[in-house]
Amino acid sequence: MQIPSEGTTPPSPPSPPGPPTPPIPLAELLASKDLGLRRIAGPAEAELLWVHTSEMADPYPYLLGGELLLSAGVLLTDPDHYVGRLVEAGAAALGFGVRPVHETVPGALIEACDRQGLPLLEVPPETPFTAIARTVWRLMAEARHRELRRVTRAQQALATAAARPDPVPAVLHQLAAQLGGRAVLLTARGEEVHAAGRDPAEEIDTAGRPLAPGAAGALTRLARVVARERPGSPSSATDTHGDTHLSAYALGGAEGLVLALATRRRESGDHTVAGIAVVLLSLLAAPHQGAGAAGRSAALVRMLLGADPAEVAPLLGATGPWTVIHARRTDGTPADALTAGALGASLGTALVDAGRGGGEAVRLLLPGAGPEDEAVRLLPGAEAERPLPEGAPGGEGARPLPGAEADRVTPQPGWTLGASAPTPVTALDAADALAARALAHARATRAPLAVDTPVSGLAALVPPEQAAAHARALLAPLTAPLADTLRCWLSLHGNWDRTAVALGVHRNTVRQRIGRCGELLDADLDDMDVRAELWFALRQG
Repeated sequence: MQIPSEGTTPPSPPSPPGPPTPPIPLAELLASKDLGLRRIAGPAEAELLWVHTSEMADPYPYLLGGELLLSAGVLLTDPDHYVGRLVEAGAAALGFGVRPVHETVPGALIEACDRQGLPLLEVPPETPFTAIARTVWRLMAEARHRELRRVTRAQQALATAAARPDPVPAVLHQLAAQLGGRAVLLTARGEEVHAAGRDPAEEIDTAGRPLAPGAAGALTRLARVVARERPGSPSSATDTHGDTHLSAYALGGAEGLVLALATRRRESGDHTVAGIAVVLLSLLAAPHQGAGAAGRSAALVRMLLGADPAEVAPLLGATGPWTVIHARRTDGTPADALTAGALGASLGTALVDAGRGGGEAVRLLLPGAGPEDEAVRLLPGAEAERPLPEGAPGGEGARPLPGAEADRVTPQPGWTLGASAPTPVTALDAADALAARALAHARATRAPLAVDTPVSGLAALVPPEQAAAHARALLAPLTAPLADTLRCWLSLHGNWDRTAVALGVHRNTVRQRIGRCGELLDADLDDMDVRAELWFALRQG
């Protein structure tokens, strides 16, 4: 090894990355009683990354930072300069071995360590330096094992959260719990999309003063650093605000979304746990790519410019009839755009409307079966189609829901769904109303999914023009709200409570409306024949 000549100071090397193992608190090493180490100067807290032994007068050129430097003081002549060079190199602590060179730790060295803030440990004569190094490596291996177990548990918890009906809020909540801080999803402009965990700005000390005033603003500013609004933005950034640790991560595949974290402490493995959450949130927040974004954009432009829906449907990946789905969260909470998008991804569609507000249901359009679905449906043994008469209610060419298409709309955990029958693109407005009725029926019966099926059986044998004319004449005395109430009441077998739930009104209101229907129609609604005829007529609308 080439040793620099005395009096020369080589240039400071760039700081290398830390080791792949967690740092060891100095207190853990001192707790090893068999070593007999004793801290006699300097602060009590330090983190050890390495162990190094050197008897050079100036070991600075050979230190990386974070070392516990072990020395017997063979060439120690100027303790103050020696300690200053160790502090300048970033050493974590100094272990001084007594005997045979020094009978005790020099007083000048103790004073220098106290003055310059370097922990000083007394190493007894019976403790070899190699025993200290071996203990440090053992403690590092144990810490690494704990870190891996923690990361594994966190990964499993985050993956479970991502499978929930509200995956984005669930992942943020689990991440905040794992890190013991606050997790926020922000837009590129700093607007909060979702947040979980306690805000550091709300924490107060014993005197009632906030511990981290202004932390939210600092976190927003840090998020703007990584928001991908300009080329060359970093993918992550860290900062501190008082005693609060801040970090921000850009989400891949999402337009400017940033995961921002604020924690009171930073532990080994936090960065890895946050990285797992970034991957999951990037996948959850990215738009579903079943139909190309370019095709959706082209379809929107053409619709706005007056194109017929049938002309733009192929741009959305649809080769068959469409299914309209209405959805509400089972627990009654409103669904945001990200949660609704996750539902769309589960159902296999990117056509999701979650921004209507006012507590309205999420609406989705499920494109019709493609060639692969058709191939499945036409396999030997598959149920054959039974076309309805041309022009039958539900649209030209409407048909009973084939098994392959029915399987595409499946119950989703945490959601209540109502779906229309597969409908031509020219009749989506009617299918929208049918999906809304199906959702009301599902909520009233507490079913996870209700599907409105097209007219079939004996009713399908009546020519649609004659059926529609009969329905108009029979139901002419009823207003639209009364007809809707009667339809819902009959669909629920005359159950007052379920009808009230489905319509969102009081049960007495249902009774009054049904009574009014009986008066206007001059019919006994308890008669099964009357109910059957009214149901046939109401199904035409």
